[in-house]
Amino acid sequence: MKKILVIDDEDIIRISCERVLAPHGYQVSVAASGMAGLELLEKECFPLILLDLKMPDMDGIEVLKEIKKRCLDAKVIMVTGYSTVETAVKALKLGAFNYIEKPFAPDTLLDAVREAFNT
Repeated sequence: MKKILVIDDEDIIRISCERVLAPHGYQVSVAASGMAGLELLEKECFPLILLDLKMPDMDGIEVLKEIKKRCLDAKVIMVTGYSTVETAVKALKLGAFNYIEKPFAPDTLLDAVREAFNT
């Protein structure tokens, strides 16, 4: 089973990701903050991480830097409602695999996840 970690401070995003991905055979774990996500990554590296850009405790760029130190092979898809070209470029330069904007359609999420697992 393909494992995914969702790090997002919004309950609805964590729930939505799990509802969309689980029926397609993905095992979804969730964290409500950057720190909680990093704590999970101390126990286990996930092959794919969906990471919110704007969170209250740590922003997604800080979390992305830590993920890349701890889990070198993990692919990270940045998820944000505050999309700018500048933040997208910065995230990609720091090693993010992809970048999707909130709100996203279930198919957009599934396509991004499938692409990450197929490359």
